[in-house]
Parts: sequence; structure tokens; C-alpha cells
Amino acid sequence: MSNPELPVILRTYDLLKWTGERVARFPRIHQHTLGRLLFAHLHDLFDLLLEAKYTRQREPLLSRANLILEQLRFRVRLAFDLRCLRATGYGFAAGELDAIGRMVGGWRKV
Repeated sequence: MSNPELPVILRTYDLLKWTGERVARFPRIHQHTLGRLLFAHLHDLFDLLLEAKYTRQREPLLSRANLILEQLRFRVRLAFDLRCLRATGYGFAAGELDAIGRMVGGWRKV
């Protein structure tokens, strides 16, 4: 029987998939700069969370994850301000980043 995946990892995976679909629709001028950064930061976050799952030395990894989450919050806001994301997309992404941040914070306290 396989272990169910941690909710924070599933949520990050879903946001990564959602972001990939949205970045493909960014205006060309922002697709290869801001879009790539968003996608790369989400990949980094996902990798850190997976690594944290399999180690006892989680604190440095989760601390780095918090920094990446903060960078993502500002880049998602920039994507909205540059009209790469609609208000509903911005609201969704911001809400997911907030939820992931709360999960990471809770994990740090364990």
C-alpha cells in the first residue's frame, strides 16, 4: 500500500501544473522572462518540499521554501500588474501560495 502524499506537496504540484498552463498564455514579451521565473521558482519549491519529506534536517530546506514563497508572491503580483494574469487567476494563485505558506509554516513547527 502506498503512502498518500503530503498535502503541501500535492498543492504545490497542482499550482505548478496550473502555472505552466497560464505561462503558456502570457504575452510573448513576458513569457520567457517572468513566466520562466515563476515556473522555475515553483519547481525549486516543489523540489525543496520533496527533499524535506525525506530528511530529518528540514529547517534549512523549509526556511529556503519560505523565501521562495515570498519571491513567488511578488512575481505573481507583478504578473497581474503587467496583465499577464486576470484578477481571478491572481486571486487563485495568491490564495494557493498563502495556503502553501501556512502548511510550510506548520511543518516547520513540528
